[in-house]
Amino acid sequence: MGKGVQSELMSVTGQRLLQKTWSPEGPPKAVLQLIHGMAEHMDRYDATAACMNKAGYLVVGHNHLGHGPAATIPGFFAGQNGWDALVADTHTLRVETMAKYPDLPYFLLGHSMGSFVARCYCQKHEKGLAGVILSGTGYYDPLTLGLAKFIAAIQGLCGGAKKPSRFLQTISSAGYNKRYENPRTAFDWLSTVHDIVDTYMADPLCGFPFTARGYYDMFTGISQLSPKALSAMEKDIPIYLFSGELDPVGKYGAGVRKVAEQLQSAGISDVSVRIYPNSRHEMFNEKDRETVWRDLLGWMDARC
Repeated sequence: MGKGVQSELMSVTGQRLLQKTWSPEGPPKAVLQLIHGMAEHMDRYDATAACMNKAGYLVVGHNHLGHGPAATIPGFFAGQNGWDALVADTHTLRVETMAKYPDLPYFLLGHSMGSFVARCYCQKHEKGLAGVILSGTGYYDPLTLGLAKFIAAIQGLCGGAKKPSRFLQTISSAGYNKRYENPRTAFDWLSTVHDIVDTYMADPLCGFPFTARGYYDMFTGISQLSPKALSAMEKDIPIYLFSGELDPVGKYGAGVRKVAEQLQSAGISDVSVRIYPNSRHEMFNEKDRETVWRDLLGWMDARC
C-alpha cells in the first residue's frame, strides 16, 4: 500500500503511458480500475487507492494520452479518433489486469471526464464487470455539444489542433464558480478544501487547457452518450453515481440525476445515486471523503 507501483501501458497509438498498481497486503478480494479526469493524473488517487487497499481491493489505473509526465503534448490525444483511443487504452489495462486476476470481481470507476470515458467503454466492453462507478459526471445537451465541437473544429483547421485552446478552456468552464461567495481561485469549484485547490494549481501536470483537437475529441465522445446509444449497455450490471451538491459539472445534482434517469430508461436494473451536501466536484478530495470512501466500499462489497 502507499504510492503504488509504476509500470508502462502501451497505448493503441503506440505511445507508452504510465500505469499504476496499488496492492493490498494480503490476497485481493476484487479489482477496482480508476479512470482519471481531465487535466490531472493518477498520482492524485494515492489516498483513495490506499483506502481501497485496506479493504482488500487491488487498484489499477493509467494516465490518459496527453496527460502525466510522459505527455508530449498536454491535452492532445491523437491526430484522429482520439476519444476511441482513450476507451481502447482503458480496455487494454482491464484485459492485462484480468489476465493476472481472472477470478476476481472487477469494478470500473471513472471520475469527471473519466466518467464519460467509462460510459462510452460500457457500450463496447462492459460485459463481465461487477459494477460501474461514475464520480462527478454530468449531462450536456446535444445543441451545446454541437456548438462546442464546431468551435473546436474551426480552431483545429486554423492551426490550433496541437496548441492549447485557452478560449475553449474559458468557455467550457465559464460560470463554474458563480454559486460560490468570494472565490479565491479559478479552480474553487474542484473542492472546498483550500489546500487541495492550491496543490492542484501548483502542479504543472494539472489544470492545463486541452488543445483544440483534444477538446474536439472529448466533445465527440460525450456526444456518443445519447439515450439510444446507452441501450447497448448491459442491463444487469449495477451502476453507482455520486457527486457533490455544489458540483457545477453535475449541474448541482440535476445533471447527475438526469444521467441516472437515462440509464434507468435504457433498462439498467440497478442504478444508485448519492449526492453529498456542501461538497463540490472532487469527492475524493473533499472534507468528508472518508464517508465517500466508506459508501463506495459498502456499495462494492454488496456486489462482490
